[in-house]
Amino acid sequence: METRRRLPPLNALRAFESAARHLNFSRAAEELSVTPGAVSQQIQNLEDYVGAALFKRTPRGLLLTDSAQTALPALREAFDRLAEAASLLTAAVDGRRLTLTAPPSFAAKWLVPRLGRFESSHPQVDVWLSADMELVDFAASDVDLAIRYGPGPYPGLEAIRLLNETVIPVMSPDLATANPVRAPADLARHVLLHDGSSNADESCPDWQMWLAARGVRGVDATRGPRFNQSSLVIEAAVSGRGVALAKRTLAQDDLDAGRLVAPMPISTLIDFAYFLVHPKAKGRLPQVKSFVGWIRGEAEAHERALATIDNGAGI
Repeated sequence: METRRRLPPLNALRAFESAARHLNFSRAAEELSVTPGAVSQQIQNLEDYVGAALFKRTPRGLLLTDSAQTALPALREAFDRLAEAASLLTAAVDGRRLTLTAPPSFAAKWLVPRLGRFESSHPQVDVWLSADMELVDFAASDVDLAIRYGPGPYPGLEAIRLLNETVIPVMSPDLATANPVRAPADLARHVLLHDGSSNADESCPDWQMWLAARGVRGVDATRGPRFNQSSLVIEAAVSGRGVALAKRTLAQDDLDAGRLVAPMPISTLIDFAYFLVHPKAKGRLPQVKSFVGWIRGEAEAHERALATIDNGAGI
């Protein structure tokens, strides 16, 4: 026969976790929308239950006892698991919804143009997409999946490497016809478009690094418009404003459609990549399983297409 769990009162545990995090009963009371006296009473109830003090009162304020300090990480993890379980219950009830976050430029230039294929093959699932650079806290939100651009790994999460990233010079076909670029030195005759997106990847070259690596002199690589989103740099290149050093994953649809051309077959691999991440428990949801399988297939098809193009171009 299964042993029945002997658990302290949940409200007392919540009061302790909050008070331990703030080391202040008043701030815990504000967070829990109760009075400081109620927090104090819940802490007393928990101390009576465990038979030991949880806080030491000193002239400088509250401190945790050794036993409380030892137990706190496990308690926080337990609350995270409870929040995750509650999220799973909500998702199980509303099985039509799949909530996803992705970097804005990746969402606009790669993901959204392909989402119609997922919706056609999975009409029972509604995708709620939020384009955001902030790293989502799965324990504090109802997000099911996130696409992250970074170096990996992502501890505590299931992570699938979707796509590698490279950078490549691109420009509009009209500009390429009017003022051809056949070698890096030809860029001296062009406006350079700069990607100023806040991605701290030291392996990703800017124009100054790219030109220096090829021994090009006489080009002021600091001049030209700068954009805070990679997608905006690409759109500026499409409109003929200059030559962009673009993230190829984001620019490839425009290259395929003929809105952009790559005047020089010089592609530079960088360290960051696109990862699909989610808590392990979320992977049990049918809509998450469906989306993971679909996007992995899309990413594999994209990489195969790039390999075919590169082999034909001799990159």
